[in-house]
Order: sequence, then C-alpha cells, then structure tokens
Amino acid sequence: MSFTTILIEKRQEDRVGIITLNRPEVRNAIDLTMREEVAQALSAFEQDGEVRAIILTGGGKDFAAGADIAAMVEKTALEQFYRLSLVELTFQLEKTSKPIIAAIAGFCLGGGCELAMACDVRIAAKSAKLGQAEINVGIIPGGGGTVRLTRLVGIGKAKELVLTGKIISGEEACRINLVSSVVEDDQLMEEALKMARMMTKHSPVALGLAKYSIQNAANTDLRTAAAIENACFSMAFSSGDQKEGMRAFLEKRKPDYKGK
Repeated sequence: MSFTTILIEKRQEDRVGIITLNRPEVRNAIDLTMREEVAQALSAFEQDGEVRAIILTGGGKDFAAGADIAAMVEKTALEQFYRLSLVELTFQLEKTSKPIIAAIAGFCLGGGCELAMACDVRIAAKSAKLGQAEINVGIIPGGGGTVRLTRLVGIGKAKELVLTGKIISGEEACRINLVSSVVEDDQLMEEALKMARMMTKHSPVALGLAKYSIQNAANTDLRTAAAIENACFSMAFSSGDQKEGMRAFLEKRKPDYKGK
C-alpha cells in the first residue's frame, strides 16, 4: 500500500508491524488523511498472519502534537460530527486483536495523546511531553481523552490535566500511570521492540482473547467481568494453540504456535 502521511514496516524476524506517523513538518499533526491511513494500516496488519504485535510511533522528533488545527478552525458542528472521527480510530486500536505498543517521543498532545491512550502499552522517551491541551484553543478533548485519561490516571488527575491544559514530562506521566516506562530517546524503539518480542512469542489466539477480556471487562461489575473472562478462557480451548502450548509444557519444549 502507498501512504502519504504514515510509513509502515513489517519486521518479519520479530513478527512486528510498525506504523510511523509521518508529517514531521507539522509535528505529525493528525488530519483526516492520517486517520484514514492509520485505519487502513491497522486493518492490513490485523489480517496479516505474520504480524503478531504492532508498534505505533512518530517520525521526526514527535509522536503527534495533536489534531491539525489549521484543518479544523473553520469547520461547522455538523462537519465535525459526521467526519471520520478520531474516536472511531481509537476504538479500532482497541478492537484490533493484536497488542499495540505506543512508542512516544517529543510532543504527544491532544489527539496524539488520545491515540496513545487507545494503545495497549505506552513507552515514553525522556523527551516525551504529554497532555490534553485542547482547552488552550477553546475546545475539549474529542477523541476519547476525557474518558480514557480518567480510567488511566483517576478522575482528579484527569480533571487537573484537562482543565488546565498543562503538559507533563514522560517521568510524570509514568508516575501517574499514563505510561508504563521511560527510557532514553535512543533506546525507545529497541525497548518497544523488546516488549513486542515478549508478546509475539506467545499464542496469537491467547493474546487476542486476553486483550479482549481486559478491554471489555475493565469497566463493568465484577460478576460480568468474570463472565467475560471465563468466556474468553473457554474459547482458548477451541484453538490448536491451546493444545500445542499445554503439550509443549508437558513435553518440556518450546511451543510452535500457529495462531489457529
């Protein structure tokens, strides 16, 4: 596929697909074309059996400084309502069965932060600056920011960040659980790949079911959450991967998972 706002790479030796936001001249500001292209790349990697994990990152010095304000300033309410919204893309990130790691350097603001929060794991470089800064231009987060941020860092800290529009460092983001770890900038992609490799050695079936269970059970009552988990646990027994994994354990060898 040919793209104008992103780059894609498939590292076959690692079984990892990489999507790089690639509008460095505007700090990877997210416009409609980029949203459409990221959606297409996600769909392609989802259907590719050779890819078992995905890394989302930014080209140049930044992850994404937010939405493209120049493309939004004259939009009407109806145009915004019926657009291919960032919210739809964030739900696609969550629905994708393969684990997605956000590798964040530089600015990760507004829509960029919302994209990162929809990934399964976030790793930040020391240069990372994160925040929901929409209040500074007279709007509020529109890509799930008020929702996911609250679930990740708690209602008090979410209100502080959204209502002030302040930008925090990668270290502060790690302290409040917005990201899972912080590394030197020159180690960011290797750290993301290291984590991806820890995932891709496992059964694709189990990875998808585990992600589904966590995603869908997190914000419901305990009994419903347990029922979702039990359904996903039981579904694993319909796969060849479950048989292979358990037989390999009993036979004291490495499993050879087929993703079926």
